[in-house]
Amino acid sequence: MPDIIMPRLSDTMEEGVVVAWLKQVGDKVSRGDILAEIETDKALMELEAYEDGILEQILFEPGSRVPIGNTIALIGDGTGSAAGGSAGPNPAAESGVASSDTAKEPVVPPGRGGAQDNPIDAAGTVSAATETRTHKKSSPLARKIARELDIDLATVTGTGPGGRVTRNDVESAYRTIESTPVAPPVASMTASGDYDEIPLSTIQQVSAKRLTESKQQAPHIYLTSAIDVTDLLAFRAEINRTLEQAGKTKVSVNDLLVKAVATALRTDPAVNVSIADDKLLRHRGIHLGIAVATPAGLLVPVVRDADRKSVSEIATETRDKAERARDRKLRADEMSGGTFTISNLGMFGIEQFTAVINPPESAILAVGAAKDELRLDGSQVVTRSILRVTLSADHRAIDGATAARFLQQLTELLEHPLRIIA
Repeated sequence: MPDIIMPRLSDTMEEGVVVAWLKQVGDKVSRGDILAEIETDKALMELEAYEDGILEQILFEPGSRVPIGNTIALIGDGTGSAAGGSAGPNPAAESGVASSDTAKEPVVPPGRGGAQDNPIDAAGTVSAATETRTHKKSSPLARKIARELDIDLATVTGTGPGGRVTRNDVESAYRTIESTPVAPPVASMTASGDYDEIPLSTIQQVSAKRLTESKQQAPHIYLTSAIDVTDLLAFRAEINRTLEQAGKTKVSVNDLLVKAVATALRTDPAVNVSIADDKLLRHRGIHLGIAVATPAGLLVPVVRDADRKSVSEIATETRDKAERARDRKLRADEMSGGTFTISNLGMFGIEQFTAVINPPESAILAVGAAKDELRLDGSQVVTRSILRVTLSADHRAIDGATAARFLQQLTELLEHPLRIIA
């Protein structure tokens, strides 16, 4: 019987968290049964069984973080015949889906994966059992990273089998060194223990990593436009009266904004791009990510081909996906493939902000709240509703003039709302 491995459930997934086991040791398992719930960097996913049999062993308890390709459970015929399986990476599981995962450290629970004196390293080779006591046991990957970070392996506590130093041990030691102040602070702002430790969710950890990389790698430029949406709000009210009479879903300002952005990108696709090494990819499809705040962190459902959909279709789809995002029921494919993202904080009363680009995209639009402001209309002072939007763009792919032209086109659409649906 094949082992149950941690699969790759999204295009950016490197590891998964075992949230809950829905089957227990000794349970009969049929093909298609849901064995466990796995938290990825994007969603809560269900892990199905692909073979019939008996669940003989669970190798990782709920809360365990496991790299893709590692065995997490064993299915056999009930006689314990599956007990000889390996908890290390499963090459077949990673074939065709992972380019860098061969560098992962195998996760080997105590008592599994062979003799502790001959652990299998990340490259698939066996470490010599004759390592002298003057050199700590360590994998080639751990030694490589230690050299790069200038870490003395003799000072690192190994958590692997037999005290073996792993990649995680080296990186943990480096973080400890980096976080140690050069001199003790004059005074502590927080008393020892006067705080609550809240572990970051997988989504929050991955978001932190990717957005940090985005700020470091993509030179951001920011452009802000103040748009008169007085007519747009009146237009929305008129549309909603008609939709209400027909028993259909009402549209929000954000729905109209999504449609307007899609229309502007269709007219001039120069912002619908991404960088790939030394190439600029200009995407044919207009797939808009809509940032949604959830208890687990920020998720970005994607409205595919938004330029081809009506405002009502966009309204229905965004509400459905936003609700399922908060309930962690979105599929991975519903959060991938975006070409441009919209982040709206207007519902919180925020008038203006800047957003970090969601890689590999090259632009994100930050939307604030519409506020009444005084404006001159000829010689008359009038009150108008003003909406401020800020475009963050990757200057490698989008120059200032291109970004300005996009905002100019978006402004024209929002100030003349009939053009949005024309």
